[in-house]
Amino acid sequence: MIATDSQLAEMLSHLAPIDRVAVDTEADSLHCYFEKLCLVQMSFGGRDYLVDPLAGVDLSPLAAALAGKEIVLQGADFDLRLLRRAMNFTADRVFDTVIAARLLGIRGFSLAALVERYFGVVLTKGSQKANWAQRPLPSHMAEYAINDTRYLLPLADKLEAELREKGRYEWFQQSCQRGLAQTAVERVRDEDEAWRISGAGTLPPRTAAVLRALWHWRDHEAQAADRPSFHILQNHLLIEAAQSFVEGGVPEFRHLTARRRRGFMEAAECALQLPEAEWPKRLRKIGTRPTQEAERIAEDLRRRRDIAAEELGIEPSFIAPRAAVDSIAGDESRSATLLVPWQRELLKL
Repeated sequence: MIATDSQLAEMLSHLAPIDRVAVDTEADSLHCYFEKLCLVQMSFGGRDYLVDPLAGVDLSPLAAALAGKEIVLQGADFDLRLLRRAMNFTADRVFDTVIAARLLGIRGFSLAALVERYFGVVLTKGSQKANWAQRPLPSHMAEYAINDTRYLLPLADKLEAELREKGRYEWFQQSCQRGLAQTAVERVRDEDEAWRISGAGTLPPRTAAVLRALWHWRDHEAQAADRPSFHILQNHLLIEAAQSFVEGGVPEFRHLTARRRRGFMEAAECALQLPEAEWPKRLRKIGTRPTQEAERIAEDLRRRRDIAAEELGIEPSFIAPRAAVDSIAGDESRSATLLVPWQRELLKL
């Protein structure tokens, strides 16, 4: 475990001549409202390392040392976004083993499935939902974390060899570069629409108004306690509560403290008093019904996609998701932003 600046400096001296390094991260999003980076796993030069951001280590030298290197990850999006927020690191080159596996037509592309497929090793499970902020870190969690990167470099070597053999390595690079560009786009929560949880779209407007108020009450409580929102009240219970209030009932959630219950009741009562003009409107799908010509083009694109997928042995949706096909059918110029060159080539765009 790298827990001091001197230990980090020693590790970075070994990293300096290395070009390809396996990286993974662990966060505490299942245990806190304000997610933080709790662990950085790294493997290179035949050794595995765990870097502890919670020990007060200055991570800026690590970010600088990783710059320019090829970062091997299993599903890059979450880790790269977390590393950018936590230590201002932006990768220049990535090798995403998930993309590689899918390009090879491998259906079971979880890390455990890939490690068993290529190395005959069955990885232990059980720490996916653990609290990675706890210290000292239990030995079984440390071992679980290390396994997240231990096999990535030899796995990348095997996947790369197969990609080159099939003539798909350039396709792989294009897809990794697209994924890298997408992680640079900051996701911003729409505060006016965040309350629209699964199931909210079918609620009558007045019930939706109560749900909106209860959601904001829960969000405030979660932030104040620095706990995930579902620890305060789960989504399906919010919907049930909103329906109960509108029907004249009072839901009983005995796990709520007296203070929280007062706030919960007040939020609902305020929403029930709102005039109809302030009830939320039901969302309508934006866009127009596709023309017959657009539907014909979409069907032709799907046919070309499915034929190519069958010939290559890969999933049709990996060549072009349904939403991309429909969008391109309405406006072919969108293909340049929705698809990478190898995908457009297969679709003859």
